[in-house]
Amino acid sequence: MSIHIGDIAPPFSLYSSEKQLVNLSDFKGRKVVLLFFPLAFTSTCTKEMCSTRDDIEMYNALDTEVLGISIDTPQSLARYKQDLGLNFTLLSDFNKETIRAYDAVYEQFGHNMRGVGKRAAFVIDGQGIVRYAEVLENAGNLPDFEAIQNALRNFQTT
Repeated sequence: MSIHIGDIAPPFSLYSSEKQLVNLSDFKGRKVVLLFFPLAFTSTCTKEMCSTRDDIEMYNALDTEVLGISIDTPQSLARYKQDLGLNFTLLSDFNKETIRAYDAVYEQFGHNMRGVGKRAAFVIDGQGIVRYAEVLENAGNLPDFEAIQNALRNFQTT
């Protein structure tokens, strides 16, 4: 089932690269950007995560929490975060429940891998409503960061 603008964002509980349990509900009252990415340490994912790192002040100015989500282990994500100097939370969806809940999963990916997260972006308001949704079929493409930023600017959390 696809996630659309106006839908309630599916809840999740995932472990961070710091091995802390993070729930979507932890951010009630704040804007959240979910950035699903296929695999750490790959070129397009690194470009996406570094772009987000470099723009973090804009997200902070809009009182927005950025969460990067992949199927990598918390330990792999910790190394990835350290290597890239990422300044936002990375979450492990190793069990692939969240990518399925957000309909952002490749059932078949390169090198015969199954159940890899698609590159996707969701903006969620402080009440848990999806305000922007983008799921990319081509893992080589990046999310539309300008559209994400416009979505963040065009609504107020309450």
